[in-house]
Amino acid sequence: MRRFAALVSVLLIAACGNGAASGGGDASKKSIRIAYQAFPSGDLIVKHQGLLEKALPDYRITWTKFDSGASINTAFVAKSLDIAAIGSSPVARGLSAPLNIPYQVAFVLDVAGDNEALVARNGSGVTDIASLKGKKVGTPFASTAHYSLLAAIDQAGLKESDLTIVDLEPQDIQAAWTRGDLDAAYTWLPSLDELKKTGKVLISSRQLATAGKPTLDLGVVSTAFADAHPEAVDAWRKVEAQALEVIANDPAAASQAVGAELNLSPDDALNQLKQGVFLKPADISSAEWLGTENNVGKLADNLVSAAEFLKSQQKIDAVPTLDAVKKSIYVKGLPSVLG
Repeated sequence: MRRFAALVSVLLIAACGNGAASGGGDASKKSIRIAYQAFPSGDLIVKHQGLLEKALPDYRITWTKFDSGASINTAFVAKSLDIAAIGSSPVARGLSAPLNIPYQVAFVLDVAGDNEALVARNGSGVTDIASLKGKKVGTPFASTAHYSLLAAIDQAGLKESDLTIVDLEPQDIQAAWTRGDLDAAYTWLPSLDELKKTGKVLISSRQLATAGKPTLDLGVVSTAFADAHPEAVDAWRKVEAQALEVIANDPAAASQAVGAELNLSPDDALNQLKQGVFLKPADISSAEWLGTENNVGKLADNLVSAAEFLKSQQKIDAVPTLDAVKKSIYVKGLPSVLG
């Protein structure tokens, strides 16, 4: 039923447009359809403080909550989104066959740290990753958490067939966990904090990153929208950079905004923000990340590496070339846009 409801929602949204900004509601305004996810990030600050609405008063901006990158990819395929917050693993899938989604990476929201992790439930008998053999593990399929789970078990010498991996969204993981239906789960904040109360962290995405399997939360924009409305993309990147500055320099304001969006106290929101890794705006255009128009950064290599791993796990049909992925990194105007 959840999958059916999600599909109906996507189809209804798809009826509104073709992937580029379009009129709606107020006929005098163009529109931007944005997908956001309920994890602590600057994106929630942009949403809560209305930063993009202030920057683009001539646009009607619609924010729609999605539970995973897989459903966001489905919405892009249906041409029902212009901009989205999405993990690097689903982006690698989206840029690969058979999806081949025409979107571009235009921002780095955060680098996964301790805000994503694999947790074993107390009483499950799981003490380390190797002891997951024969156990049931929940994670949202096609997400960064799923990618990290596969990387973790591969690192431990296990095969996917050695355990039962169940496709569950974060809120469904919490319910299954409470019922005792899962032995472990790989998920992200805020649900991760709830699991930690009755479980043990086996490995975090921060640890996997140091082992060569980093994951990120990215901002992507449909190619059709970017071509038609580059000024709107610039405005969006600027307010996302502004939100990163708020996280770095005004943690009280950041935690208030994020807490309000996630129904958390400011203290809990601040604790969750501290578990992520947020770049300085100027670093996003560095060679390590997006790069510049003359020199696309290593993020392209990261996405190809993720696609290669997904292909080895038989999750995609083919790995895109590095040149193809570089063309899917939106670096127009960097670094001047980010300041």
